[in-house]
Amino acid sequence: MRHKVKVEIRDSHSILLELGGSGCSSPKTADEFVRKLPFEATLNVWGEEIYSSECPVRMPEEDARSPVRKNDVAYWPAGRAVCLFYGPTPIGKKGEITPASPVNVVGTILNPDKSALDMADGKSAVFRRC
Repeated sequence: MRHKVKVEIRDSHSILLELGGSGCSSPKTADEFVRKLPFEATLNVWGEEIYSSECPVRMPEEDARSPVRKNDVAYWPAGRAVCLFYGPTPIGKKGEITPASPVNVVGTILNPDKSALDMADGKSAVFRRC
C-alpha cells in the first residue's frame, strides 16, 4: 500500500515522500514507519544525504542494500534513522550512492529539490501523514 508522508522542516520547507509502492523493497519496514507517524527528529546532512537522529522505528535489516538509488527513502537499522538520498555520499564510489551500511529502502522522495540539503542540517523536522 502507498502512503504519502510529509517531512516538515522547522522554519523551512517540506519534503514529500511516498512510502510503499514500486519504490519499496522493504514493505514490513515501510508499514512500521507509517504506524509510528507522526514523530519528530533532528536532521543531519552527509554529502547529498539527509538522515534523521534516532527515530521510533525499530526494525532489523529487510532486503537491506547498498548502494541505493537517487531519491530513495530508507530506514538505516544500524543507526535507527530515516535516510533521504539526493545523491552521492562521502564514501561512495564515483556514480554510486553508498550509505554508511546497508539500508531498508521504503520509498521515494516525490519532490527531490536539493535545496533541502542546505536547509536541513541541525533542524528539527516532523514526519507526518499527508
